[in-house]
Order: sequence, then structure tokens, then C-alpha cells
Amino acid sequence: MIEIAQVLLFDRHDRLLIYLRDEKADIPFPNYWDFFGGHVEVGETPEQALVREVKEELGIELVSYEFFRSYECLQGDIYPNKKYIYRARIDKTIDELTLHEGQRLASIELDQCFDFKFANILATI
Repeated sequence: MIEIAQVLLFDRHDRLLIYLRDEKADIPFPNYWDFFGGHVEVGETPEQALVREVKEELGIELVSYEFFRSYECLQGDIYPNKKYIYRARIDKTIDELTLHEGQRLASIELDQCFDFKFANILATI
């Protein structure tokens, strides 16, 4: 089963940071909103993958985070996977960040989550 590490990443104003995935037909969930993170590579722990992916996607070193929970996605997803979800806060705002992957960065209040089209099960998390 594929493992995925993602983070509920909050900015200094306690807003959730999310990004709009690229609009490419060859990727899962093109043009959907997503959390930061990605696949756990061979030989990596979910925590190592999380830190690596956040560095690749936002250019920041994630030094403090905590495990939230895991989800097994066996149906309704592109492929069976296990998601390791973490939460973290950074002392930055959206204006201080540069997105390196995806189309657009957003910071939202938690009650706005259902206003966005999230990839797979992420809206329910």
C-alpha cells in the first residue's frame, strides 16, 4: 500500500494553508485543493517524507509538527493508500511564502473548508 504524509499547516493567524494542484491530466486530482505533503519514498519514515515534501513545495524547513491521525483509503481514491496526517504551525503568512508546486496558495478559516473542492478525502479531515 502506498503511504502518504500530509500536514494541516497553519499560518501565524491560525489559518489553514492549502494549495491548488496543477491542471495536468497525468496527475491524480488535477485542479483540486490539497494539503502539503506527498508520497513516502522507499527507506523514508512518514516524518522524513513530510519534511522533504514541505521543503520541496514551500521552500521551508518544517521543524515542529505533531501526529494527528492516519487514514486508510481503500475505496474512492485513485489507488489504495494510507495517509499519515500531521499538524503544524509556522510563523509566516501567505504573503511570506512562495509556492514551488501547484497553481495557487490559499489560507482559509476552517469553516471555509467545504467551499473548496479538495482532493479525495481531505475535506472530511
